[in-house]
Amino acid sequence: QVQLVESGGGLVQAGGSLRLSCAASGSIFSINTMEWYRQAPGKQRELAATITTAGSTTYADSVKGRFTISRDSAKNTVYPQMNSLKPEDTAVYYCKILMRRGLLDFPYWGQGTQVTVAS
Repeated sequence: QVQLVESGGGLVQAGGSLRLSCAASGSIFSINTMEWYRQAPGKQRELAATITTAGSTTYADSVKGRFTISRDSAKNTVYPQMNSLKPEDTAVYYCKILMRRGLLDFPYWGQGTQVTVAS
């Protein structure tokens, strides 16, 4: 059993910053890619940021230059630092990790944390 616990969400004014975290625990084996998704009201869930085991990162155009994803492999934790937040960043943020077993990657999701950016 694998659990992902997210924290750090909340209400922030436009232009402010938040740092989320997502910690994996339980039957952890080889964590591969770690990702953050977000889902705004009435919209599909979108991939916001990705970090690989090698530390390579990719970002959605909508967050590029404002969000920074990082990971602490010793703690099985992934963090997005979100700066210059905009009202359109309001969403439920989900972490997702892929764990490699043999040739397969198994996805695990966090429960989501609400981020609300007030204008």
